Amino acid sequence: MSKKVIIGGGGTGGHIFPAISIANALRSLDKDIDILFVGALNKIEMEKVPEAGYRIIGLPVAGFQRKLSLKNFSFFLKLLKSLRMSRKIISEFKPDVAVGVGGYASGPILKAAARKKLPLLIQEQNSYAGVTNRILAKSAAKICVAYDGMERFFPEEKIILTGNPVRQDIVKPEGDKEIALRHFGLDPVKQTILILGGSLGARTVNNSIAKSLETIPDDVQLLWQCGKLYFREMKSVLDISGKKNIVLKEFIREMDLAFCAADVIISRAGAGTISELAIVAKPVILVPSPNVAEDHQTQNALSLVNKKAALLVRDIDATEKLVSRALSLLNNIEERQTLSKNLKKLAITDSADRIAKEIIKLIEK
Repeated sequence: MSKKVIIGGGGTGGHIFPAISIANALRSLDKDIDILFVGALNKIEMEKVPEAGYRIIGLPVAGFQRKLSLKNFSFFLKLLKSLRMSRKIISEFKPDVAVGVGGYASGPILKAAARKKLPLLIQEQNSYAGVTNRILAKSAAKICVAYDGMERFFPEEKIILTGNPVRQDIVKPEGDKEIALRHFGLDPVKQTILILGGSLGARTVNNSIAKSLETIPDDVQLLWQCGKLYFREMKSVLDISGKKNIVLKEFIREMDLAFCAADVIISRAGAGTISELAIVAKPVILVPSPNVAEDHQTQNALSLVNKKAALLVRDIDATEKLVSRALSLLNNIEERQTLSKNLKKLAITDSADRIAKEIIKLIEK
């Protein structure tokens, strides 16, 4: 009889891409393993999971508004419906183990699995644990984490340091830099700053670049992923500026080439992104998003900054300081080498395999 695993969670690429990496690692250990994803309707997982070759069921669950809002009434209705659906999914699929990767859907499906006394494994990506995972920790058999000091949130005996799974094309980012630069139409002679704001974009990061275009010297070039929401606006700004040393992209699919091309990287501080940046080990300036639960991106960033593995520019200071700090870093070879060396020490390249092996152990128990 084949082993059965249910994986719950999603809502963002930062949740679902690691989940797919875990599923792929499970398949490499046991090609007959039966894997079912449970995600949130209308979120990125409903597209990306089938693309990766896995089945997924969507729940109507949504996020809770932290301030008073009528949306919270519908939140509870959606949660109750999601819990009912989750109990049905567990009863029909009969998994051997349930895995939670964070995000809206992990709560209902893991709660239903816990009621059936199934072994649970939860993966906490951030250095500051999310509310859902803190609640689920009481029922979990194993808790896979990416940062030291997580016994602040979880029972120490359940914690395993595995790191965060990353996309496999990132694991070997070293390549021919000149080929990578030419792929994006960049000049092999110029130094390159890569700007990342996630697939949708980051308003503060984009505005900081847009308002400082005239300060970027001609011997420096930008590879700028501005995100879907801001592409038209940023293209208009760029066209007006007349700058020819900037390549603007709505979204970069070939991230391995983008990382290879970069001399300095500017990025938000999502957990998955930080794990990829550690493997890439290029000097990075982190601009944590202030619009996330428990300000966890700042906590993620500080875990690197405190080890002299990254620089931090606060979101509130970015418009004034971000571009000038990136240019000064570009001109300081010693600082860049120190950041890269310390960042490389934090890299874990086999996280998905480590987590998959823990899941198999739970099944075999």
